[in-house]
Amino acid sequence: MLGINARTQQFSYRVNSARGKKTADSKLQSAWVLKKAGIPSPEIFNRFRKPEDVFKFDWEGLPSQFALKPSRGMGGEGIIIVKKKALDGNGWITTQRARVTIDDLKLHTLDILEGAYSMGNIPDVAFIQEYVGRHKVFRKYAYRGTPDIRIIVFNKVPIMAMLRLPTKESGGRANLHQGALGVGVDIATGITTKAIWHGEQIVYKPGTERKLRGIKVPFWTTCLETAVKAQMVSGLGYLGVDIVLHPEKGPMVLELNAQPGLQIQLANMTGLKKRLERVEDLEVRDAEHGVKIAKALFAERYLDRVKAEEGIKIVNFRERVKMVDAYGNKIETDAKIDTGAWRTSIDKEYAASLCLLSKSNILWSKVFKSSLGKEERPVINLKFYLAGRLIKTIASVADRSGLKVKLIIGRRDLAGFLVKPEEEVVN
Repeated sequence: MLGINARTQQFSYRVNSARGKKTADSKLQSAWVLKKAGIPSPEIFNRFRKPEDVFKFDWEGLPSQFALKPSRGMGGEGIIIVKKKALDGNGWITTQRARVTIDDLKLHTLDILEGAYSMGNIPDVAFIQEYVGRHKVFRKYAYRGTPDIRIIVFNKVPIMAMLRLPTKESGGRANLHQGALGVGVDIATGITTKAIWHGEQIVYKPGTERKLRGIKVPFWTTCLETAVKAQMVSGLGYLGVDIVLHPEKGPMVLELNAQPGLQIQLANMTGLKKRLERVEDLEVRDAEHGVKIAKALFAERYLDRVKAEEGIKIVNFRERVKMVDAYGNKIETDAKIDTGAWRTSIDKEYAASLCLLSKSNILWSKVFKSSLGKEERPVINLKFYLAGRLIKTIASVADRSGLKVKLIIGRRDLAGFLVKPEEEVVN
């Protein structure tokens, strides 16, 4: 597990620039950087920098839905989210079904300017932002407020993700310390796996029989790529990106965090440290490449576990498999099942014949040591059918020209299978 000191010293402090931290500390500055880079974020309707701005503003002209926020607020404090206009025309109704009038909004804005909700209580800037709402997938899980997806990004690779669901206790805010739910998300599939509430593992949404495992987050790949693009323009090497799903416009970046909280590890029941170390030295070309690496490295194998529950399959020490080439064709070949190997490996010439060594399919290269010396091997995306089950994995590419079998299947790809010992195989 990654602790607070390790996070600060080994990652946040070391790889985050002063400019990046300053940007992340200000929601307005973050919004400006994102807009300049063409990264979607909720629209900002107006800014208030001094008291005169509050009294000059046309409050009557506000839409029926909006959010009033402090630029440097923390933990969701000081935010008023308005969902509709009052039926009698006197003010608006918030997501908590409370009425707010123009006078209420003016007074609250003045409090923000005085620093009532800012870090260190220093004078702040207030702004009015577009209301995002809830995507239909989350309506039965989120209480009134807008859920968000926290994605930790490091070295252009999404490391870990968590869906944060507002509750009645959290007042419709997606902040865990206020009582929101934290739901771990499988990086490869966008499917939720585990959940916490007040730091404790839970299975169902509190007060209901709705399972929190198995929720499919829409536009998942776009969410991951958007988070990486936000990291690339932020000046931060390590950060948490909060993504919201607009019901019509899709994924948007709501906020950047230079020192994101660590409860995401509890929500996923997985430590951050090893994941961060695995990608620290990789050369990542762009957002698309970073997402491919993340999906390859950090898959929870959730779908494999579901399939395994439908029935364990028995495979032999040697199996006939169907390889999927770069064009989607299926080619039969012999494979060796090797439970002593962690990762699947494929012969270099055979991989080339399947057109799998293109630049877009190579994730990274790694130096391996053997009795023959050092050898640099590429790691690629690979698909094959084993006992009728589609396996999507990563494989190291090696020179196996002197061997009969061109594919070795490691135990990483054997979830849901039982392997017969070699001596039990009938010739």
